[in-house]
Amino acid sequence: MTETLVSTEPATGDQVWSGPVGDAAAEVAAARAAWPEWAAHSVTFRIETLRRFANVVRAKEIEFAELVARETGKPYWEAKTEVASVINKVEISVNAYSQRTPTSRLEAAMGNKVTVRHKPHGVLAVLGPYNFPAHLPNGHIVPALIAGNTVVFKPSEKTPATGEYLVKCFHEAGVPEGALRLLIGGPAEGKALAAQAGIDGLLFTGSVGAGMALHRQFAETPNKILALELGGNNPIVVWDQPDLQSAATIIVQSAYLSAGQRCTAARRLIVEDGQHEELVAEICKLIDRIIVDHPMADPQPFMGPVIDLVTADILQDRFIALMMKGGKPIRRLERPHEERPYLTPALIDMTDAKDRLDEELFGPVLQLIRVKSFDAAIDEANNTRFGLAASVLTKSPKLYDRFWANVRSGVINWNKPTNGAPSNAPFGGVGFSGNHRPSAFYAADYTAYPVTSVEAESTRAVIGEGLRDVHVATDDA
Repeated sequence: MTETLVSTEPATGDQVWSGPVGDAAAEVAAARAAWPEWAAHSVTFRIETLRRFANVVRAKEIEFAELVARETGKPYWEAKTEVASVINKVEISVNAYSQRTPTSRLEAAMGNKVTVRHKPHGVLAVLGPYNFPAHLPNGHIVPALIAGNTVVFKPSEKTPATGEYLVKCFHEAGVPEGALRLLIGGPAEGKALAAQAGIDGLLFTGSVGAGMALHRQFAETPNKILALELGGNNPIVVWDQPDLQSAATIIVQSAYLSAGQRCTAARRLIVEDGQHEELVAEICKLIDRIIVDHPMADPQPFMGPVIDLVTADILQDRFIALMMKGGKPIRRLERPHEERPYLTPALIDMTDAKDRLDEELFGPVLQLIRVKSFDAAIDEANNTRFGLAASVLTKSPKLYDRFWANVRSGVINWNKPTNGAPSNAPFGGVGFSGNHRPSAFYAADYTAYPVTSVEAESTRAVIGEGLRDVHVATDDA
């Protein structure tokens, strides 16, 4: 009997979608069979196909955004920005491929040429997350297809409808069904896909636990590319900043957009002890005004629910754990509707807590930490295994320079939210936030590999050293 996967709306509990669980081996085999033909097409052909994909999504923008909003619970306005990012990713990836993987030719000795070109890996697996179920996997799929790879995409088991819709748009645009395969399933199917001998690499966005498991698994296969983006315990520092209203706005955007379900969301607010009261008051004014509601509600909410009831329960348990360690709630993590995963934005002072948790609380929880000096603020910002995003809010360029030079992070912003990472720049982190395979504009780097060729138009060769002299026999007669 075929197993069925069901997706429900976080906001209502209503069923969004259902479909059969797939077979990883069969999907990889189909992608492998399709790879030679797809790779044999010119890059111009593949780019034009993906430009048609962008047009297909553009024509379905409203319908696509409604589906994303329903399945994730994020506000409709935010879902529309995600679909727009799917469209824009094509031209960004075209430019990235041109800049990151150009063909170059150099002159060498004796009239030879040295040429550097790039080739696709083959079959790439993509494991997608639920928080941006269209944009983030699309950021792997588009560069992979442009480079000439075929792809097996497994969306999160929490957002399969969005994953299926995305793949159908690719196929409608002319991407062959074999070149992009959809694998529906849960963690078991994800593990099975990662273990397939027929894949040449895996591109993953998700939790550090899953990423570490993949890293261990791929240690035995150095011939396969592995790109990991694993989130963060991101700091936002406020120092020497007179515009407290703007600072509070940036902090709220950093911590609570997408109900805190962004890998770049601010988790730790680091401020000067004794100079923090007015800033906290401004933050609380905004928190108290935040609308938490159904994604299609009018007026539109700032936040919807988190992805499901299990996630809401875990976040509530972790908030209690913060209090048990000595945290002092300023705004509690409330559950307005016990039967649904709505949570209110939380702010908790962890300055005097012992053994603070160094983990990614993937929800609307911001921890306040007060320090005595800017050096201590930098030390606290670095007090984490992660290193994805960081921001400093200050009027002082010198303080920003010190912050940039000393904080370990892949994204470092000045007077901007932690989650302000543009798609036309590289995106990735250090520490437990990734494995030095930045995505976004640099995705071209891990979807193709360079090949160096020394070339000559004719076959000419001599050996100058190490050969015995040739003695010609003579006739003495």
